[in-house]
Amino acid sequence: MAATADPSSPNRGIVVFSGGSAANSLVDVFSAVRESKHCTLSYIIPISDNGGSSSELIRIFGGPGIGDVRSRLVRLIPDSPPNSERAAIKCLFNHRLHPSASAAHDEWQSIVDGTSPLWKSITPAKKELIRSFFNHLNLEILKRARPPASTFDFTSASVGNLFLTGARLFTGSFESAIYLLGSICGVPSDTVRVIPAINSNFSHHISASLEDGSVIVGQNSISHPCEAPGSPGQSNRRPSLLPADGDDEDSSSDGISYEDDHLPGSLPSLRNKNITFSKANTEELPCRISRIWYINPYGQEIRPPANPRVLEALRDAQAIIYSIGSLYTSIIPSLILRGVGEAISTSPARHKILILNGSLDRETGPSSNPFTAVDFVEAIVRAGEESRGRGLHGGRRRYTDTVTTTLANGTSASANGTVTTTTAAAAQTIPAIVEPLPSARPLPYTSYVTHILHLEGPGTPKVDRERLAAMGIETLRLYGRKIMSEDGQTVLGTQYDPTALVQALEVVLGKKGDAMVRGGQGGGVSRRNTLEGSGRKEKRTEQIS
Repeated sequence: MAATADPSSPNRGIVVFSGGSAANSLVDVFSAVRESKHCTLSYIIPISDNGGSSSELIRIFGGPGIGDVRSRLVRLIPDSPPNSERAAIKCLFNHRLHPSASAAHDEWQSIVDGTSPLWKSITPAKKELIRSFFNHLNLEILKRARPPASTFDFTSASVGNLFLTGARLFTGSFESAIYLLGSICGVPSDTVRVIPAINSNFSHHISASLEDGSVIVGQNSISHPCEAPGSPGQSNRRPSLLPADGDDEDSSSDGISYEDDHLPGSLPSLRNKNITFSKANTEELPCRISRIWYINPYGQEIRPPANPRVLEALRDAQAIIYSIGSLYTSIIPSLILRGVGEAISTSPARHKILILNGSLDRETGPSSNPFTAVDFVEAIVRAGEESRGRGLHGGRRRYTDTVTTTLANGTSASANGTVTTTTAAAAQTIPAIVEPLPSARPLPYTSYVTHILHLEGPGTPKVDRERLAAMGIETLRLYGRKIMSEDGQTVLGTQYDPTALVQALEVVLGKKGDAMVRGGQGGGVSRRNTLEGSGRKEKRTEQIS
């Protein structure tokens, strides 16, 4: 659908910043809003994920973290009858190989050979098309194998990730691989687009600084620290730097160096073998995260540009939505890219909506100092302003003291100039990150966030409506469903009711224009809407001055 030149046109697109699994639960919500607005829907997905099976693909092939992109594409496959080809394709690309290394290898070979039961219900023509990319990837894996020092570990690998990697290696284009997977899955690319935040065939990793001056390297370490060796679910995987696949830690003595397949200077902590993690890990950070940035293979800060398609979507948007998900590893990695802050702040979009998380996580703690709605907004605005080269605001400190920084595997840093790794596999010295000096200029809140949709209940972030109103931000409270622990004794958070969320978004975007009455007291706008959830319905009138 071609976009018109009129900034007020209802056919301008909707842009959603999101990560993977959390925002997948809202795909139907965004689809419903898109249909009601008769416009395109663009998902902006970061590529900095270095955990799970993505870590093994990055270790062997380099390239972007593709897990969240694959997850969204497969989630967008239209619903189909259980025994249909489309359902079988969804099952194939959602499938993970066996958690045992030998069984996973055998399972992969049956997929490549075409004998796996996963191929059932997939027509021969489409089966052979998909298999051709699996075979190409298998050949590339064999070409890179240097037994015993470096072989590919198929343990719990995502079949969809393997396909995307094979397609990327074959075409030489990440965007082409995404288009191919979307086409095979039947995702309507003329109305729904999955756009990687960076269009690159190279890896892009992130680091985080904490308010105490310490630094964490790699998205997985920021969001979900690795499980300790021997913990449940490890199954022959080790999260530490591995010079070889075997049990002999000195297996590189055969003359084959683990370093051979990696760029000089690549941080050992970013070359881990098949990083495993648990989303149930609730280990808190010692203090708040203060900043996220991208690093090159030497650990130095870089400022990569955004995918031009991201900027194009933002410049043609009627609404920008920050979805639920991890604030610092799902949303902000896309916002700090060069060009994004400018595109958001100058976008014709009149509505820039933050859907606040229904619970707090590791990135928005610790529990002694949890994030509030205001903190979410300030983090988003600071990221956008940093994208524009305007540095940080709000009194963040510049590193002038000697501060020990933990990276991984014995890596340490001092904030007065160097970072040194002390692993057995590598030793290197790299410049430390120095944050920009703070600026006294006030933050332009409404250039990035105009509305907040939020839940209220146990575990939800605190929402100070008066303070947000003073910042120029309108808030709408929704009713949701409690998320209980497995034993049913603890409330972990609150979940949005899809119907209520669709209605709230439509109210904000003006879909229910006939329910908006102008000329109220003080010249305000009286908005009458229905918010549904938890089996109840509430009608309320809100006066907005």
